[in-house]
Amino acid sequence: MKASLAILIVCVFAGLAAAGPQKEYTNKFDNVNVDEVLSNRRILSNYIKCLLETGACTPEGRELKRLLPDALQSDCSKCTDVQRRNSNKVINYLRANNAGDWKKLLDKYDSKGVYRSKYEKH
Repeated sequence: MKASLAILIVCVFAGLAAAGPQKEYTNKFDNVNVDEVLSNRRILSNYIKCLLETGACTPEGRELKRLLPDALQSDCSKCTDVQRRNSNKVINYLRANNAGDWKKLLDKYDSKGVYRSKYEKH
């Protein structure tokens, strides 16, 4: 259930490539060390700025913005197991350590609160 918005956060760090007609998003970036990204404020901030359209995007960041609506609508049905696990880790980190950016991401990508209730209970 919490995987739908979680893809947002995984993509921030993993930079998912285009899903196209595939059954799953690419696992090309599943080996990214999420702990290293979370501990590097500069990298984390750059990805968040990309998603919020307040900073430049890497090619992966642009793909993320393109794929995010599909991931939200499909309840992350194309996510790999690694992406789901990493998503949970990132969501928990942002909620506990970076609540301001977490709220901004929710406001941008879930302005109507459709997915938000799934995450507020955790």
